[in-house]
Amino acid sequence: MNITLTPGKLWGLRRMADARGIYKMTAVDQRPPIKTPIAKHLGVDQAPWDQVARFKRMLVEELQGPSTAMLLDPHYAIPHAVDVLSPTKGLIVTLEDSVFRETGGGRLSDSIDDWSVAKIKRMGGDAVKVLAWYRPDASDEVCQAQKDYVKRVGEDCAKHDIPFLFELLVYPLAGDADQTKDYVEMSGKRTDDVLGSVEEFAHPDYGVDVFKLESPVAAKDCDGSEAVQQAFDEMGRLAGRPWVMLSAGAGKPEFKSVLEHAFAAGASGFLAGRAIWLDAFTHYPDWDAIGTELRGGSLEYMGEISRLADDHATPWNLHPCYGAAGAGFSPADASFRHGYEEA
Repeated sequence: MNITLTPGKLWGLRRMADARGIYKMTAVDQRPPIKTPIAKHLGVDQAPWDQVARFKRMLVEELQGPSTAMLLDPHYAIPHAVDVLSPTKGLIVTLEDSVFRETGGGRLSDSIDDWSVAKIKRMGGDAVKVLAWYRPDASDEVCQAQKDYVKRVGEDCAKHDIPFLFELLVYPLAGDADQTKDYVEMSGKRTDDVLGSVEEFAHPDYGVDVFKLESPVAAKDCDGSEAVQQAFDEMGRLAGRPWVMLSAGAGKPEFKSVLEHAFAAGASGFLAGRAIWLDAFTHYPDWDAIGTELRGGSLEYMGEISRLADDHATPWNLHPCYGAAGAGFSPADASFRHGYEEA
């Protein structure tokens, strides 16, 4: 596959990376992983909006310096923190709702009410991010619904000429032993499920520009072995385009090991959240302690994995999918002409 980019996609992909084409991106779009601990601490059913939003604003203020781009959500981070995000940083906006539908055959994803690819483009977003829960062995109806949803988003991103950054997570089905609805790495996940999911959504029909992927093996098992590296190598081959790693709640040492395997397999960087800032969040509701930890351990870790990316990650624009000359675009591309004529 040799991919030629339209001007809008090329520009957005560049905006998210550093000058060399390496992605060092921080996720601030998490909702349940922030809302749930706050609600539990306060002894309430729903975390107060201002408490969640305050933490997200701190994340943007304190962590944007070393970040090439930040991932914000429309519920909290956009309304309360986009004003402090530097215009020199890439802006990725989450489209999927964090409240998914659990059915007997698997999980169903959907977009946030009153949000769309068009709205993200209008507000100046550099990319659209969507997370889809997926298991190749879920029911046929659920698998098809998830495929249809992702394809619609991909089509809208092509229409509005904005990059589609797609995140995949496997999850427990009804018959699995370890049940959780938390946004964490599935206990006992199978490598084949991760690889099969990547293989499906790498098809051109979905329009994915960058994959945000979980480790194909449990983060705790990323031990530098040849077998683990082979799993990462296969994941990169199946992706067939630039890809970055997510942390899925892994600890700092574990996520660093994940990145070492990923960069050896051709990953172009990371888009991570909790591995960077979770230690700070444990100080809630001591806002001073949270700020101190963000400016200390969080920034130190961000620097550590950023240096690892500088030394070993593959620049996105030099991914083999773009051919020997690297990423480029054709103004005469039919899809771009179509979008221009519609505008």
